[in-house]
Amino acid sequence: MLKDHRPFFLKKTFLRLQDLYVKHFLRPQFTSLGNGFTFIRPWYFEVFGAPIVAGSYLNVIADSDNRVRLTIWTARDDIHGIKIGDYCLICPGVRISGSEEINIGDSCMLANGVYITDSDWHGLYDRIVPGITEPVTLENNVWLGDRAIICKGVTIGENSIIGAGAIVVSDIPPNTVAAGNPAKVVKELDPEKDFITRASFFSDPINRYKRYDDIDKFLLGKNTLLHWIRTILFPTKGD
Repeated sequence: MLKDHRPFFLKKTFLRLQDLYVKHFLRPQFTSLGNGFTFIRPWYFEVFGAPIVAGSYLNVIADSDNRVRLTIWTARDDIHGIKIGDYCLICPGVRISGSEEINIGDSCMLANGVYITDSDWHGLYDRIVPGITEPVTLENNVWLGDRAIICKGVTIGENSIIGAGAIVVSDIPPNTVAAGNPAKVVKELDPEKDFITRASFFSDPINRYKRYDDIDKFLLGKNTLLHWIRTILFPTKGD
């Protein structure tokens, strides 16, 4: 389809159903989930184990062929688990697998297919033991590019960007761009410049959501239920 043919009321109903799904099925699986969250296709989002904590205004986009998975695998009950800060974005296909401690700061963005782990999951010689575990930290406003892999024991500094497909096996300093396998710093950012983070995007959430509604009303206001059904059953050129 070239555009959204749903009537405005139908889109609003669908969004409310997504929120209800999160509140009924997903929120109880988190140790804590903050307010203001947005989940797109939440039935393709999986949470397993504890503790898993997420802050306010979490934005998750999942899809049928790119499920999002947050997983804790451990026999211990004294771990820090997975902690995700406020205003974070998680795109389709992201996997976060923790055995001890993974900390993701505020306003972080995880692009399609990102994988973060704090463990080897198997020993080099003894393949039935969990292997070495070391905490992973993403400081505030980190951006991970498509299919980046963040390995155990890594800290990525504030504002830094990891290029698409990079494999990060050692610390990345703040205010830098890193790329490659293994990832190395390829550019430095100017720390004196102002960074506009996702926190500013949600500085006035009520008015922002109202503006989204106004845009949807303008774009979908003339769509009818019969028109939407026709585009599904009998699509034509231009639909």
